Amino acid sequence: MITLYFGPVINPRTLTHYFALPQCLIAVGTDGNILWIEDHVERLGLEDIISHHGLRKDDYTIVDLSLRSGEFIMPGFVDTHIHACQFPNLGIGGECELFEWLLKYAYPTESKFEDIVYAEKVYADVVERTIASGTTTCCYYGTLHLSSTARLAEIVRKRGQRAFVGKCNMDRDCPSSYIELSADESVEQTIALIEHVQRLPPSHADEPLVHPIITPRSALCCSDELLSKLGKLAAALPRVSIHTHISEHRQEVADAFSRFQTDSFADIYDRYGLLRHNTVLDHAIWLNEKDVEMIAQRGAGVAHCPTSNFNLASGMTRVGWLLDHGVKVGLGTDVSGGHHPSILYAIQMASATSKMYYVQEKQTDDKLASKSIPDDKNTTTVNTPAGPKPSFTNKKFDVPTLLYLATKGGAEVCCLDDRIGSFEVGKAFDALRVNIRDETSNPAIWGHALDDQDNAEQNLKRWLGRFLFCGDDRNVSEVYVQGLVIGGYATTRRIQYGRGVGCGCLKDNVIGHVMCMIFMGRENQKKTRQLASGAGEIRHVLS
Repeated sequence: MITLYFGPVINPRTLTHYFALPQCLIAVGTDGNILWIEDHVERLGLEDIISHHGLRKDDYTIVDLSLRSGEFIMPGFVDTHIHACQFPNLGIGGECELFEWLLKYAYPTESKFEDIVYAEKVYADVVERTIASGTTTCCYYGTLHLSSTARLAEIVRKRGQRAFVGKCNMDRDCPSSYIELSADESVEQTIALIEHVQRLPPSHADEPLVHPIITPRSALCCSDELLSKLGKLAAALPRVSIHTHISEHRQEVADAFSRFQTDSFADIYDRYGLLRHNTVLDHAIWLNEKDVEMIAQRGAGVAHCPTSNFNLASGMTRVGWLLDHGVKVGLGTDVSGGHHPSILYAIQMASATSKMYYVQEKQTDDKLASKSIPDDKNTTTVNTPAGPKPSFTNKKFDVPTLLYLATKGGAEVCCLDDRIGSFEVGKAFDALRVNIRDETSNPAIWGHALDDQDNAEQNLKRWLGRFLFCGDDRNVSEVYVQGLVIGGYATTRRIQYGRGVGCGCLKDNVIGHVMCMIFMGRENQKKTRQLASGAGEIRHVLS
């Protein structure tokens, strides 16, 4: 049965513009894809519009948000970089910088995931938390352990989240208690994980929900041999994405330049065939002009992780500069370098980062102006860069830009922008039902009932701003992936009170969960044998 969503809708379009549609009608098919959209529908003409699309009353159900002021639909968040294995460290280690933090906190915690029972408990909770935060698509780092990372992929699929899952490759410059024994072993296990993820059941739209991703932890953590083998693997699998860190810390950059005898971090990945259109580069704080030009030419994307960048005092990514060079940029939480699992918090920190660059430039301009020498006409001169004025460099990011980075920008980085990130015909309905009403008991959101009821579009824009800057999981009422409700605050409360899961498409949810449980039961019986055997098909291609 077709599901119709009627009421206020936020739809990102570009970095500078989004649609705020107070009376929008979205039709979602049984496969979870968007069939058609009507941007402006008067309530009195609702039945006529539905009939115009050839639907009878028995053909559809309708979810009507128009009668409850303070609720709206928007695309789900995309988290382009998150370490699922680091959640136990949330809020810990902020006194350290990157390398000390890795040795003292990250590596010891990740090493615990050798225990599959421990991994399953943690990962089940991790996925619940990211979904509750409104993240419909996640780009997950696992650990170097094959079995526990495979279990992460299974848990993600069972919960219905869209994701990329990768096993870390790291055979150099890591603690002896947490390092891979050889490049061959690392690649063999990566191949095994790729095949395992590709065997997971597709969505009811008959496409993968969970994707494998090749994950060299960083250039410094991989031997030359491992980087070379991963590059060959990537060449054999052009549709499999790549996920790695780049230029997160000044010392990391200096060490990389010394070891690889280069003046460009991007060049390191490029020489091994690991820099391409579906490469996700995390942090990108200390890039130089050569880096940025190469990243833009290859079409790679950047995961901007402002929470982590501040928390570990690593620096501030020049996002506006990247955007002006045509680089794809999305947002990442980078748990647990980042101390918050919500993209909402990343949005707020991305805003703060842009304002810091704006303030710094303004202070520089003021100093230059004060030192300038008056000419004969009693005017002052200020040194300005040659060429056209940039659109985003050193500018404060407004709501359209922040919204885009959190949704459509993240989809572009993950090369999923043809499927998610905005509401368009043919795309998947990955969405959030947002509620900023007083009943959510969020003390930070104020004034909804006092809005001017005569300006619906302006009200909707205010609601979005309040959600982005003051919202939390209590305001994420429902989370949809491929048209199915997979979580949200309202759903959690229904579960707690024994009233079932989801709404609207309850039958589809139950069938999907039962089928997935059956599949997982069968898969778990075979998992040890399959993972140990590696990936025969891919190995054959490489040979």
